[in-house]
Amino acid sequence: MVFIEQQKIRIRLKAYDHFLLDDYCQKIINVAKINNFKTVGPIPLPTKKKIYCVLRSPHVDKDSREHFEIRIHQRIIDIYQPSIKIFHVFMKLNNLQESGVDIEVMCK
Repeated sequence: MVFIEQQKIRIRLKAYDHFLLDDYCQKIINVAKINNFKTVGPIPLPTKKKIYCVLRSPHVDKDSREHFEIRIHQRIIDIYQPSIKIFHVFMKLNNLQESGVDIEVMCK
């Protein structure tokens, strides 16, 4: 599918819990469909994994270590041909925002 150069709004969502992230993506898609916006997504991006190694003992036993990891899940939603109406919709979505989901909105 080829798109001609047009304006779009790109919403980038990040969260540690992918169930929470997918749920919030679905809310955005539903609101966009109700208001007849053309959307593409949610597009899953690669999951970033951060691993931390911690010594269990404060003195000796360097062989005894624990590993902890944090996974950051990401999704992108594109909304094409935005209008003034979309900003009012985003203000309503701001009230529905769940804790644990980071939202970044870019206009292109």
